[in-house]
Amino acid sequence: MAYDLQDKLVIAISSRALFNLEEENAIFDEEGLESYYKHQLQYLDSPLAKGSAFRFVQNLLAINKRFDNKLIEVIILSRNNAATGLRIGRSIEHYKLNIERTGWTAGTPVARYLEAFKVDLFLSVYAPDVEEAVNFGVAAATILPHTPITSQESDMVKIAFDGDAVIFGDESEKVYQEKGLEAFIEHERMNAQNPLSKGPFFKFLKTISEIQDKFPMESSPIRTALVTARSFSTHERVLGTLEGWGVRVDEAFFQGGVQKYEVIKAFGADIFFDDQDAHLEHTSKETPSGKVPHRRYP
Repeated sequence: MAYDLQDKLVIAISSRALFNLEEENAIFDEEGLESYYKHQLQYLDSPLAKGSAFRFVQNLLAINKRFDNKLIEVIILSRNNAATGLRIGRSIEHYKLNIERTGWTAGTPVARYLEAFKVDLFLSVYAPDVEEAVNFGVAAATILPHTPITSQESDMVKIAFDGDAVIFGDESEKVYQEKGLEAFIEHERMNAQNPLSKGPFFKFLKTISEIQDKFPMESSPIRTALVTARSFSTHERVLGTLEGWGVRVDEAFFQGGVQKYEVIKAFGADIFFDDQDAHLEHTSKETPSGKVPHRRYP
């Protein structure tokens, strides 16, 4: 019987998001594919350094140790060709990551393969692939450079999300951008009983919530936090929307415009998703962070 990905939480990640391949990528850019390939073969037995999303992936995969049947699948989807993936495979084995499925597209955009692998979340350092994935309706984020990289395995994964244009749609954010703070607050109060639309990360959060429901609340291996620039005066619509969706977030912070990075650091996030560079510039210095692009509509 064929292996079914339908009921799994499926994360697709590029090799450069999982491992630090910046030196190798510079060789590719400056000297071409042949030099890149020779370099990888020369250092075949030297494990690649851990990349910005390594800790997130490592801790997610650790959840599977609690179950006979895996709940979470991590798949490498890379623009490399299969031959250049040899060192990546050796590095996966070195770090004992339970990754059994890979796709090597030799330069072909990877977004066209996301549906085939039933992907819930796509992570890459290559922004055009991420933008295309979001336009395909898949939660996706561009992983930003992050140091120092810590990767001690934990028995809990902590994921932090921005609200508007990430979990929720961007209609309220557009009111703020076009008309200012007072108009935004008034708009949200008037629409407090009207649910927000679903954003690009709704399905991903919903799937996480379904995994959390398999555990008593106090012992779930995944903990989530909403960290929003909204003030508490607009909380009712946000919390009512989550309740209506049957989705839980464990912690919620309404920052009222205060910078997010200290709260996210205190939460101990393995990864944080936001759509605004102003927040990500600070969070990425302390926490692995992903930029969520805005979806283009025809």
